[in-house]
Amino acid sequence: MAEFAPGQTALVIHVPEAESVVGAWRRRFDSSAAHGVPAHVTVLYPFLDADRVDAGVVAALGELFAARAAFDARFPACGRFPDVIYLTPDPDAPFRELTEAVAARWPEAPPYGGQFEVILPHLTVADGVPPDIQDMIEAELSGRLPVVTRVRAVALETFDGALWKETASFPLGCPEV
Repeated sequence: MAEFAPGQTALVIHVPEAESVVGAWRRRFDSSAAHGVPAHVTVLYPFLDADRVDAGVVAALGELFAARAAFDARFPACGRFPDVIYLTPDPDAPFRELTEAVAARWPEAPPYGGQFEVILPHLTVADGVPPDIQDMIEAELSGRLPVVTRVRAVALETFDGALWKETASFPLGCPEV
């Protein structure tokens, strides 16, 4: 289970359409859900500490995301990391491109603190669970997928010491005509 520090921020894409499918599992097995984060795909975590997110950063984020078009995504299947089961987005390239754009603009905030070389967009269903629990979750989810969503915005979430709260939302630019 992840430990969060007050003042941490994250950029995430909320996927409300997934709540009815994965919400019960997330409440049991996802530490971010226990701290108020809805079903989501992380764009960048950790982002800048809250005391560094000033009006200039907010404006730059707004411009960066406005320059990218809204897009449709499906979550047709489960994937796994050690001790983690997640939904895989299709396509995953638009999510990865958002992460790469933010990381390029703020190189001092690499995705996941630079722990992983490859950016693998995902919607976490459960973390810290053994393979038998992952098998059970995947079997239950298999008949309920795909989840389909329209990605229209990126949220800035800030941890206040107890809960993650949305502190800003940045619309993606106009969809393709």
